Amino acid sequence: MNQISATIGRWQGAGLMATTLLGTGVFILPQMTIATAGQGALVAWLVLTLAIIPVTLVFGRLASVLPHAAGPAYFVEQAFGRTAGRTIGLLFLLVVPIGTPAAILMVFQFVNALVPIDGWAQVATELLLLAMLLLLNLKGIQVSAKLQFLLTLAIVAVVVVLFGGASVNLSELSLLTQNSAPNMALVMSAAGIAFWSFLGVEAMTHLAGDFKDPKKDMIPAMLIGTVLVGIVYLACTLLLLMVPAQTPVAMVGAFDHLLGGFGAEVIGILGIASGLATVNVYTASVARLVWSFSCEGVLPKYFSVLNQHRTPARASVAVLIAMALVIVLSYATGQELEHLIAWSNGVFVIIYLAAMLAAVKLLSKRYLPLAIVSCILCVLIGWALGWNMAYAIVLMLLVLLVLWGQKRLQSQ
Repeated sequence: MNQISATIGRWQGAGLMATTLLGTGVFILPQMTIATAGQGALVAWLVLTLAIIPVTLVFGRLASVLPHAAGPAYFVEQAFGRTAGRTIGLLFLLVVPIGTPAAILMVFQFVNALVPIDGWAQVATELLLLAMLLLLNLKGIQVSAKLQFLLTLAIVAVVVVLFGGASVNLSELSLLTQNSAPNMALVMSAAGIAFWSFLGVEAMTHLAGDFKDPKKDMIPAMLIGTVLVGIVYLACTLLLLMVPAQTPVAMVGAFDHLLGGFGAEVIGILGIASGLATVNVYTASVARLVWSFSCEGVLPKYFSVLNQHRTPARASVAVLIAMALVIVLSYATGQELEHLIAWSNGVFVIIYLAAMLAAVKLLSKRYLPLAIVSCILCVLIGWALGWNMAYAIVLMLLVLLVLWGQKRLQSQ
C-alpha cells in the first residue's frame, strides 16, 4: 500500500479548513490584537482577511493541479529544484518544535478556565491529549473532517448567539468609528500576531491527495473556510471591543456578561476542541510530508509504510513523539506564548513566500496578479514581525547549509 486513501469531499474539506484556521486562536487572538492595537485591531483583521484570500486561491490552485503530500515543498521543488523544495519541507518539519507548544499553551488557557491545572500535571494532561490525537489520526483524516465540520458550525452558532445577546445597534457601531484614526504601526504589529490565525492554509495542501476530487473541490473548500474564519475573527474582535472583559480569556467574560453564565464551560469546551483540531490537522500534514520524504529517500524508508486505513501511521507516531518531547522541553525552559507565536509566524512567512514565488512560475498568467499580491503580503507580514524573523532566517540558512553539505558528500 503506497497510496493514501482519498475520502474528503468539499464540505468536509471546508470544515477542516475552518477549524484549522479557527483552531487555537479563535477565542484568544482577538483579545491579543486588541491589547496591541486597540480599535485598530479591527482594521488589522479586515485587511488581513482580504489579503489572505489571494494566498488561499493560489494555494488552492497549486494543490488542485499538483496534488502531493509534500504540499508547498513539492510546489517549490517543481519550480526551483530539489534543494529549494527540500529546504521548504524541512522548514515545515522544524517549525513543529515551536508551533506545537504555542498551540498547546493556547488550548490550556481554555482548560484552565474549566479546571485549573498547572505544573507537571498540565504537562501530563497535554501528553494525554496528544495520545488521543494519535488514535484519531491512525483512523484516517476523514473521521476528523466530519467532526471538525460540526465543530465549525458550533463555533459560528455561539458567535451569532453572542451578537444577539449584545443587541448590537448602529449607535454602538458608530461610537467605535468616531475615535481617532488607528496607529498604523500598531495595526501592523497586530496583523503580525493575527497572521497565526491563517496558518493552516498551506497545511491543507498536504491533504490534497485525501480529497476525492481535488481539481473540483480544493479551491471551494479552502475559500469557504478562509472567508468564514475571517468573518468569525472580525465578529469576535468587534464583540470584545463592545463588551470588554477582565477575565484571562476575554470571550469567557463576554459570554458571562451577555448570557448570564456558563462562559467557561461553553467557550472552554469549544476552545479546547478547536485547538486540538488544529493540532490534529498539522499532525496529519506533517506526517504526510514525512511519508512523502521517506518515499523519496530524503528520510528513512521506515516511515513510508501505510496502515490498514491507508494513513502514514509510523510517520504520525514519530511526529507526535517529537511534539511530546518539545512540550516537555518548552515547559522546562519556560518559553512565552507571544515569542513562540512570532517565531512560528516567521517560518511560515518564508514558506508562504516561497510557494507564492513558485506559483508565479508554475501557474497560468491569469493567476499572476494573485501571486504577486500574495508575495507583497508575505513581505509586509515579515516586516511587521521585525526581529522575530531572525529565527526563521537562521533556521533556513542552517537547513540550506546541511543540504549543501549532503550534496557535496554525495558527489564525491
